[in-house]
Amino acid sequence: MKLKNMNESQLQQQCVKWFNLQYPKLILFAIPNGGNRNPREASKLKREGTLSGVSDLFLAEPSGKSHGLFIEMKVKPNKMTSNQITFAKRVQESNYHFECCYSFDAFIKIITNYLTNDI
Repeated sequence: MKLKNMNESQLQQQCVKWFNLQYPKLILFAIPNGGNRNPREASKLKREGTLSGVSDLFLAEPSGKSHGLFIEMKVKPNKMTSNQITFAKRVQESNYHFECCYSFDAFIKIITNYLTNDI
């Protein structure tokens, strides 16, 4: 699979695989907030707390003044939605770091910079 032709799911899988090999003691997890669901399941998930715009990944590790790192995965030409932008602003106001990631190389840089407090 070529890195350039990945969809968002494939990119995220590759990034998570790399992360887990590099940092097996840290906790990075997916927030499965999107996807196609039937109306009944979507309604149930909304009642359970699913929130539109929440990022794809969360790194539960403080760094510097940040409590943790939210990462929104995108591939070009996709852009963040208005709900994703609003979510990013809200978590940043609460001392969480946020990044939108468009490539495997960018993911490595984001993680490295965050963990070395070089953001």
